[in-house]
Amino acid sequence: MKYLSQFAIIMIFVLLGEMVASIIPLPIAGSIYGLILLFLALCTKIVKLRWVDDVATWLHSIMALFFIGPAVAIVEV
Repeated sequence: MKYLSQFAIIMIFVLLGEMVASIIPLPIAGSIYGLILLFLALCTKIVKLRWVDDVATWLHSIMALFFIGPAVAIVEV
């Protein structure tokens, strides 16, 4: 249950970033806004690092998997 709540916190910030991206007319992805918002929340201690640490570490460890599809598409072209 701990991992689910940590993942939910991260996804809430991704959702907030998508909402900000729909309001601000700049060509920046909503996930980037979400990362900035999460960073600011961590810096201001609104969100404590221990609330997202385990899932963030796991996502960071599997991040290379997210690049396999785009890399294959680039090589295929």
